[in-house]
Amino acid sequence: MNVHHLELFYYVARHGGISAAVRHIPYGIQQPAVSGQMRQLEDEAGAKLFERSPFRLTAAGEKLFAHVQPFFGDLAGVAKQLREIVEPEFRLGGAELVLRDHLSIIMQRLRKSHPQLRVSMRAGDQTQVEEWLRAGLIDLAVTSVGSRPPARLRQMRLVRIPLVLPVHRDAPLKSADELWRQKKISVPLVAQPAQTSFMVSFQRDLKRRGVIWRQALEVTSAELVMRCVANGDGYGIGNLGIPAIIKQRAVRVLPLAGFEPMTMGALWRGELSPLGRAILEGAQRYGQEIFPDWAVVEKLSGAAPGA
Repeated sequence: MNVHHLELFYYVARHGGISAAVRHIPYGIQQPAVSGQMRQLEDEAGAKLFERSPFRLTAAGEKLFAHVQPFFGDLAGVAKQLREIVEPEFRLGGAELVLRDHLSIIMQRLRKSHPQLRVSMRAGDQTQVEEWLRAGLIDLAVTSVGSRPPARLRQMRLVRIPLVLPVHRDAPLKSADELWRQKKISVPLVAQPAQTSFMVSFQRDLKRRGVIWRQALEVTSAELVMRCVANGDGYGIGNLGIPAIIKQRAVRVLPLAGFEPMTMGALWRGELSPLGRAILEGAQRYGQEIFPDWAVVEKLSGAAPGA
């Protein structure tokens, strides 16, 4: 017997007639075509399978339905299981704070439409996640980015967050401008790695002011910057998006007017999978919701690869 005829018969038997079956068959087919193919199936089977009006399966039809129902009835479940087997785990990278406080929320939201979503997260600074992307160890990173994508990577900007100068609450400094008058600053600078995009921009802006301030203490996260400043290890560079700024009572935060904001964005290599695009679009919506004044609106199609 023709397998396609058996499939159509499954829908006819399940939904109680040809007209009802046509409304539920997951592809376009007209009622006359179904009727004609049911007659062909009955010819192939050598038996009448159902009464048309009122609809009723014959004994032969009940036996045939019992045979085909387990196969056609479970196709959707089998397809789902196959997708779960072949769909690779999506691998995310970024700063620990970003992964913990922001990307985890985006993943929770995405699971409503992708209940079988499997994600792994790897924490690292901008330089590390770029290396991981090029090595194929992660699929997408959310980190600080520059004005141009890194070599062989693609990027999309998400938010531009103003920089601030965290100082100990007992520090004599009243404003950042007082610090720039020194031209060569002796207070230790505590910050994330010097090659990070926003630190490169910060040093460039210092140079325009004729100020020299060498980094004395390099740490791997924004939270460590705040902790070191609270401990009295020096002044730091942070941004207004760091929750730890509010939590650290031992720290005061001074504005850095005229300095390039820190741009947070997404980095990836090659073409994103549909799941990757969904995660990136979720990150865009989240950024616009949480940081409405700093969000950057870019289209995914406009994200250009690095040189």
